[in-house]
Amino acid sequence: MIFHTRHNTSQQAFNQESLLHRMTDRIRQSLELEEILEVTVDEVRAFLGTDRVKMYRFDADESGEVIAESIYQQRLPSLLGLHFPADDIPLQAREMFLSTRQRSIVDVVTGRIGLSPLEMIELEFSQKNSDIYYRDVDPCHLKYLKAMGVQSSLVVPILHYNLAERSPTPHLWGLLVSHHSEPRTISPEELRVVQQVADQVAIAIAQSHLLAQTREEKNREATINQITTLLHALPTVQLQKALELTIAAFQGSGGRLYIEQSGEVYTWGDQPIFPPFQDSLIEHHPVWQNWTAQCKSIWAITDLYKETELRVLAPAFQSTRIRGLLVIPLRYHQNFIGILSIFRNEFDTEILWAGSRQYNEQNQLPQISFTAWREKKKGQAPEWKPEDLTLARVLCNHFSMAIQQQLMYQQVQDMCLQVQKLNLNLEFRIQQQTAELQKSLQLTQLLKHITDQIRSTLDYRQILNTIVREVRKLLKTDRVLIYQILDDFSGEVIVEDVDQRCQSILGIKAPAECFPNEYARYYFRGRTRVIHDVSTASLSACHLEFLQNLQIQANLIVPINMGPCLWGLLIAHQCHSPRHWLDDEIEMLQQLANQAAIAIEQAQLYEMSRTAEAKATAKAEQLEHTLHNLQQTQAQLIQNEKMSSLGQLVAGVAHEINNPVNFIYGNLCHATEYTNELLELLSLYQKYYPCSNKEIDSKIESMDLDFLANDFPKIMSSMRVGADRIRSIVLSLKNFSRLDQSERKPVDLHEGIDSTLLILQHRFRGNHDTPGIEIIKNYGHLPQVECYAGQINQVFLHLLNNAIDAVMEGVGRKSDQEIKHFFTCCPDFPLSSSSSPTIRISTEVLAGGTWVLIRIADNGLGITEAVKQRIFDPFFTTKPVGKGVGLGLAISYQIIVEKHGGRIKCFSEPGFGTEFWVEIPVRLESDC
Repeated sequence: MIFHTRHNTSQQAFNQESLLHRMTDRIRQSLELEEILEVTVDEVRAFLGTDRVKMYRFDADESGEVIAESIYQQRLPSLLGLHFPADDIPLQAREMFLSTRQRSIVDVVTGRIGLSPLEMIELEFSQKNSDIYYRDVDPCHLKYLKAMGVQSSLVVPILHYNLAERSPTPHLWGLLVSHHSEPRTISPEELRVVQQVADQVAIAIAQSHLLAQTREEKNREATINQITTLLHALPTVQLQKALELTIAAFQGSGGRLYIEQSGEVYTWGDQPIFPPFQDSLIEHHPVWQNWTAQCKSIWAITDLYKETELRVLAPAFQSTRIRGLLVIPLRYHQNFIGILSIFRNEFDTEILWAGSRQYNEQNQLPQISFTAWREKKKGQAPEWKPEDLTLARVLCNHFSMAIQQQLMYQQVQDMCLQVQKLNLNLEFRIQQQTAELQKSLQLTQLLKHITDQIRSTLDYRQILNTIVREVRKLLKTDRVLIYQILDDFSGEVIVEDVDQRCQSILGIKAPAECFPNEYARYYFRGRTRVIHDVSTASLSACHLEFLQNLQIQANLIVPINMGPCLWGLLIAHQCHSPRHWLDDEIEMLQQLANQAAIAIEQAQLYEMSRTAEAKATAKAEQLEHTLHNLQQTQAQLIQNEKMSSLGQLVAGVAHEINNPVNFIYGNLCHATEYTNELLELLSLYQKYYPCSNKEIDSKIESMDLDFLANDFPKIMSSMRVGADRIRSIVLSLKNFSRLDQSERKPVDLHEGIDSTLLILQHRFRGNHDTPGIEIIKNYGHLPQVECYAGQINQVFLHLLNNAIDAVMEGVGRKSDQEIKHFFTCCPDFPLSSSSSPTIRISTEVLAGGTWVLIRIADNGLGITEAVKQRIFDPFFTTKPVGKGVGLGLAISYQIIVEKHGGRIKCFSEPGFGTEFWVEIPVRLESDC
């Protein structure tokens, strides 16, 4: 590749200028160095039309790494992420890159290289071509390029200036390299444009470096403010929390704060372990005390095992991974107060080299393979940087001041009467410091506001919805959601808060290939994922397509870890444009995720307790229901047994009575006939034998024959009426018991009611103490009803018995108006003009002939609403002891509702009587 002068057209010049402006604008659009470099290599490769353009950065040991790369159609293999040894670029070449900003263009085919220092750029492109230095390429370099498949290359150095310095001294930051698999000519105009792009990249690197320093300084100041707030929070200094924040600020694995005067030790994280039977405090060890006595300033130890002074103490650290040690002596006005120690663990490194080489031959042979070779190093010692020492000096003063103030405050408390003025001055200084810290606490107050809203409820869904709603409001982003991870690492979006202009993705599940297991491990370790622009991020093809389908252009993902598992992800989406996520936003989202994990865990524990309580309540209700069923079953068994015995007794009595009654009833006709014939014969004797003797006349006179002849037929007629009455009663008892009809069959309900009334007739009659009960019957035209006749008659018996008890209880306790009031609302039935106890029985057909209604009403005292609610409960009764057991209505309810699928209702008002409605279907569909 050589310089070649071509005739430039105006269109070419315009394209070059346009390209330069476009690249400059794209570079300046972002402060993120990674994004800038990716844009640079893409634009330069497209501009030059070469196969590969890469950005090569030098490390502190002069080795280098490819940190950005653009390849055309994979014509050359990718070198992204590979490291190259320092010997690949000789020291002399690096010095020329730095001193004269020399560019090099290699043509492998001709074996020539053109070297062009930047200071001679004007002479290069003049007619004086002799100022360009051409020479043969080193054979080793040619072999090196050929092994890479490169036929022509362009190398432009990139220098870095530290803008924070007054007179910044440049150093070689890296190289902008263009490779082509074929010979390629570079024009002066192209070299000029590439050089200008490299200059813009250098400016961007300086700005990015300055931005990183500013952010670090800001974070450092924030950390100092947080620690200072804890240290100066009198009357109790928060030394433990301040120590934890300090260890975190130094990225330490542990630490200790030792206070000399009180002997107190505050610890956190990994700690040295002394053998048994020794003092467990390292600060009390003589070697440590002698060593710290000589330590006048901060001592940063990279590898404690290489410090000869600590050889005796080294065994205490061997059981840990601690290797780095930062010892900060705390002094106040030259007075020794204590020691603050920060520990750092050793770490393992892993570097991808561009091929493996034999170091004993690397100066003689070029690299012939660039296959990635992984070099692992274990037990690396952490390095303390200058900014760490700066932070240590600042915190040293604050810790010293705070501990001294705490000691002074304690002394002041002991001598408060003597040093009251000093207390006032100290309070004034505390107020001043509090006022200075007030501004830095405003952001914390905002975070606390959101946290309070999250913790204001234990409702699981409300907590999650509060999180996404408040986060989206605070970040002013398009969508915020919570993605819950399941046991198989699958998951779905369970809550979201989304802008109306964006589509909802509630319930969506990410493809498995978009969430590999390694992501879960990273998130579980607390790592966040920040994507400023999905189109330029390093994402798999399927993941990129998935995000683009959801119109996502930038996202921020923070894990929600609960205990030993990854519970889910808190995700913010930007859908209308890429977005640069700020560190403050990332930190805030991390804190909210931690608070969310606590709140979710509390909600889950609360839900578990509620579930356990619900199960216990359900179990108790089940046991109560079982007990209720047992009581009902017991009551039903008792009543069934009683009714069965009563039915058998009644049936037996009716059967025994029926035989003699039938005998008497059957012979009464003959006896009447015989009596009439005898009386007729006697009359004939008197007619044809008028003469009688004295004895016959005396007998006729003594027996009053005329009266006997007249009264005896009447006696026989009365006996016939009595026998007929007895036959009716026996038939009623037999119909009521229904022992021969245990199965369901169509019956006449009126017959059952009349049989029941006949059995209870003795209770309807009055005596000298109580009036009789008036029975009013108004029967409708009922069809034959399919039922269990014996059980239905049992219901009639219970209801009529209760009605009799009710009206008899109200005798003499109500006026005539009160007795009749209940019936006035039903003009269907005539009322008795007297105020005697009354029971009304009516029947009718309902619902088009498919149901029948039996109404039994009384004009008793009535019942209250509270009693009415319990009248069907087993063993509930309002009658005196010995008058009832509370089973009649409970069994009636079971017979009507459960056995026949009907309904039984009670209507009553205290003082105005009671009415029961019994509704049963004419036909039973199945056994109830």
